[in-house]
Amino acid sequence: MAEEISGPVDKAAGSEQLGPPANENFKWYIIHAYSGFERKVRESLEGRVQAFGLQNRIGRVMIPLESVTEVVNGKKRTVERVFLPGYVLVEMDMDNDLWHIVKNTPRVTGFLGTGDKPVALSEEEVSSILFRTDTSKDKPRLKIKFEKNESVRITEGPFANFNGIVDEVNEDRETVKVMVTIFGRSTPVELEFGKVEKVV
Repeated sequence: MAEEISGPVDKAAGSEQLGPPANENFKWYIIHAYSGFERKVRESLEGRVQAFGLQNRIGRVMIPLESVTEVVNGKKRTVERVFLPGYVLVEMDMDNDLWHIVKNTPRVTGFLGTGDKPVALSEEEVSSILFRTDTSKDKPRLKIKFEKNESVRITEGPFANFNGIVDEVNEDRETVKVMVTIFGRSTPVELEFGKVEKVV
C-alpha cells in the first residue's frame, strides 16, 4: 500500500541539485534493507546518529521516491512511492566503526559494494537516483505486450541502457516489474511500458 510521506529528508522538493555536504569528507553510500522497511531503517539510523553522537559522521539519509497518481474510490490522489525497494542512500564519513554501526542497524542487510568494501557513489549517480524526471505522464497509451521472463532494455530514467528480465506485467497500469542487476545485486524496478523495449 502506498503511504503518504512527510519529513525534510525524503527528497529535495523541486530541486534538481543536491546541496553541498555538511562535511567535506561525506560520501554517499547505498545500504540494502529488507524491502518495505526503508522508512524504518531510516528512522533507526537517525536514532543511532542521536544515540551515538554521530551528527558529524552521518549526514542525510534518503529514500529514492517517485510521485504516483492513483485513483482511489473515483478520486485521484498523488502519493510518494519507493521506486528502489530495499535501498536507502546514506551520506557519511565512512570508517570501520561506522560501517559496523550502520550494518548492525535493524533490518539492514549490508552495503552495496564488493565483499566488505562499500562503494561510494558519485554526485551524478546520486542525483540521477534521487531526482528522476518523469516526462511520460501525458503520453498516449502504448499497445505493447510484454511477457514474464522476457529480456528487455530500459530506455529512460536513471537505469537507461540497463538490461533486465520481466518479472511481472500490469496491463491495467501499463507497467512492468523488471529485475535489474544493480551493483551486483538483482533488484526489482517498476517501469512504464514506454520506458522499456524488447531485446531481440
